[in-house]
Amino acid sequence: KKQAEKAVHQKKEQSKTKCRKARRRHINLVAEFNHRQRKNIWLETHIWHAKRFHMVKKWGYCLGNSPTEKSYRACYRAMTKHCLLQDLSYYCCLELKGKENELLKQLARICSIDTGLTFQEACCLSGRFEGSLNLYRADRYPEDMLGPVTFIWKPRDGSENRQLWIWVHPALKKDILKELKAIFQCTEPEEMCITEPVTTSVQEEKQVEVVTSLGNKRKKEDKEGEKAVPVKKIIGDGTRDPFQSYSWIAQTTGIAISDRSMEILRYRLIGPLSHSVLTETLKAASVQTV
Repeated sequence: KKQAEKAVHQKKEQSKTKCRKARRRHINLVAEFNHRQRKNIWLETHIWHAKRFHMVKKWGYCLGNSPTEKSYRACYRAMTKHCLLQDLSYYCCLELKGKENELLKQLARICSIDTGLTFQEACCLSGRFEGSLNLYRADRYPEDMLGPVTFIWKPRDGSENRQLWIWVHPALKKDILKELKAIFQCTEPEEMCITEPVTTSVQEEKQVEVVTSLGNKRKKEDKEGEKAVPVKKIIGDGTRDPFQSYSWIAQTTGIAISDRSMEILRYRLIGPLSHSVLTETLKAASVQTV
């Protein structure tokens, strides 16, 4: 009798923690990854870095800080003889669209030719090269410096409207974005495009409970009978709340400012074989005109 009562008691107090095999199943693993990213956004290379680096939480992201092994010689060898790749996707991208004259007129207020290149440099304005400069508050040079940025223009297509991408550090994004909205007099659009938030932990647990039953395999099927795996949704980034607007437009000039953070990946290749890696990796698309 004691043995029977003991067995029933143990069955009721069964541990909720699942074994490693259950946690490593695809559907549970994706839900767990979504749960971990509620506060700190992961980069596309996060899994690779998490296995080889000490991770730190900075600027709303989870980034690799220092390697777990002595790989300094290997990195130096790659930089000098081969190719070394760095993931800079945590840098924020601000996109400006509008007439070229109007863009240059207002952007000249937050930079100075005394510091070097500006947005209207001929080699950069054509879209062939990337430029870098220091930004200041409007008409406040040499005081009130905001910070360094890099930029690149989209090549001309015969129209007076141009497209400019400005890359800023996540620690400087808030101040620089505020200054750009002020000089262009941009306001939030009437229709705010807000994506659905990532599935919360409670909803994730319900999804797992639905597909989990004692004695049966853990499967989740859709209407067509195929296995359905929850897809990871990245909304916003570490520097922006998912429910905030990410696009602003000026009613007078038509200048539009968009926050493209975490929408465009950015990598840095260092080494003599960098161009060889790019030429072998990127293939020119065949454009067919009707």
